[in-house]
Amino acid sequence: MDVEIEKSLTKVVEKGFLDVAIDPTLDLFEEIEKMKKEQNAIVLAHYYQEPDIQDIADYIGDSLGLAQQAAKTDAEVIVFAGVHFMAETAKILNPHKKVLLPDLKAGCSLSDSCPPPLFKKFKEQHPDHIVISYINCSAGIKALSDIICTSSNARQIVESLPADQKIIFAPDKNLGGYINKVTGRNMLLWNGACMVHEIFSLEKIIKLKERHPEAKMIAHPECEDAVLRIADFIGSTTQLLKYATEDAAQSFIVATETGILHQMQQNAPEKTFIPAPPDNACACNDCPHMKLNTLEKLYLCMKYGTPEVTMPEDLRVAARKPIDRMLELSRQFGLV
Repeated sequence: MDVEIEKSLTKVVEKGFLDVAIDPTLDLFEEIEKMKKEQNAIVLAHYYQEPDIQDIADYIGDSLGLAQQAAKTDAEVIVFAGVHFMAETAKILNPHKKVLLPDLKAGCSLSDSCPPPLFKKFKEQHPDHIVISYINCSAGIKALSDIICTSSNARQIVESLPADQKIIFAPDKNLGGYINKVTGRNMLLWNGACMVHEIFSLEKIIKLKERHPEAKMIAHPECEDAVLRIADFIGSTTQLLKYATEDAAQSFIVATETGILHQMQQNAPEKTFIPAPPDNACACNDCPHMKLNTLEKLYLCMKYGTPEVTMPEDLRVAARKPIDRMLELSRQFGLV
């Protein structure tokens, strides 16, 4: 076969430091299903992954649901279609299992906004505070925390503590600010944020609402306060999905990463879901880190057993304690 023709027929994907050519005739869905059985593997995917990955996943969820699934799975191999901190969480909970991430460069702007050495110094300046950290953080930050939370359970966890308990909330200032507002607390907030939820354009959303007056505006609490103030409903990714599916409204403006629209459309095909526009030239708001994972990379990481997520045991043990505390509290709250 002519080299140029062969190149045009073969999709090349980056696998760690290698470029690996995939036979274009392969049915990747079929091959991945086959490897799941052969390897006793499970594919966990976040709602923000591309539709093909959501369709092949054994479980799709938000950070809380994914942590719960990772904690209870019997699979020997966990393939985590998400970003690095999510795969780290799975490894923290499963030290003796292999945890794979299709693309190691799938990081998180929010996690990166809170470097552990700087946060450690910040924490030392407030010794009378306990630390509640949003799960969207590195293992290093988890190890410095007392309790981990997600957007699904943050309010309940904060409200479960005595009213006079001083709290540092990290790393998301927007989620922390929202929790302060709804609970009446005055938590000390680390100045971190998610790039996806920070760049929604209030002006464009208002114009979109004017064009679609019948549409309900729903938003993730990682959005800035100005956006949250015009929302009809605020909730975690799973809560947004449930609300959009069950509410009587027939159209929704959705202010979170656009990957969730795939599940919304599947759950309610008769409804209209409009992505809230960001403050740039794009019509919708994709997370560039989440979208680094592809079906091809997922296939390759299962085929070759790499890239694998690992960490020092002392770090893993320290990071697990606040996660276990979160899972215990979530069970008490009935968030299972």
